Amino acid sequence: MSTHSLIEKDYRGRFAPSPTGPLHFGSLVAAMGSYLDAKFNRGKWLVRIEDIDSQREVPGAASEILFALESLGMEWDEAIIFQSRRSEAYQEALNALENQNLTYPCTCSRKEIADSSIIGFSGPIYPGTCLKNPPLLGKSYSLRVQTNENQIQFQDILKGSYSQKLKLEIGDFVLRRADGVYAYQLAVVVDDAEQSITHVVRGADLLDSTPRQIFLQQLLGYSTPRYMHLPVVTNAEGEKLSKQTNAEPIELANALPQLVKALYFLGQKPPLEILEGDLSSFWQWARENWQINLIP
Repeated sequence: MSTHSLIEKDYRGRFAPSPTGPLHFGSLVAAMGSYLDAKFNRGKWLVRIEDIDSQREVPGAASEILFALESLGMEWDEAIIFQSRRSEAYQEALNALENQNLTYPCTCSRKEIADSSIIGFSGPIYPGTCLKNPPLLGKSYSLRVQTNENQIQFQDILKGSYSQKLKLEIGDFVLRRADGVYAYQLAVVVDDAEQSITHVVRGADLLDSTPRQIFLQQLLGYSTPRYMHLPVVTNAEGEKLSKQTNAEPIELANALPQLVKALYFLGQKPPLEILEGDLSSFWQWARENWQINLIP
């Protein structure tokens, strides 16, 4: 791949953290990759808070993350979207799929699914039980979308060609849970379309979600962004850095060394004297010298 030349004038990227805890090094790497790719391409960089699942949210984490991004010198270009305020938009998309007879109710418990399924990329592959035998709806139910055996294929900017046959590899997946919470896969697709996102730069842990998102984009008549999945930061045990693995928050008082470390993690080659400068000289160098062909 050649050194990154300008992609297009109207590049729109985004960073979309879940407020499950403070910004840690893993989320800093994802934020930095999406920010630098947008800024190198003279594009807009948006921030969205993915707080759709209130059970996972840590009170105050959203404002902590936003404060950290600002303190680190990463400024967003448009108003922040909070998923928790967008239920109407998700329901509209769900209605559009229901009108095409593409969704169906499911009353299977997790245990029933685990007992009757083979395990795929993202857990059990749902065998379509409630599609074949529609349930009596006396209890709460989730809504699933009907998948098919078509190949969903895309070119990841870093990883190259990636494809899945959803019916065989994922199964019909949930769009709204039994407790009424809209699923991540639906919300992210509606939000990327709403914000006219042209480039999604995020961690490779989301690579296997991408075909599901492209499938929904196609059903809803949305355009598909370009995708770039960055290497994921792991701890000494090889687990993805996250709140669950007790990732340390970024120390804002000592920001520059951590920013430089994130830049190195992304394969970039800043000069050593960048550590003697300030945040503004760091970002100036990083924005002008971003090269995706160096990312490991």
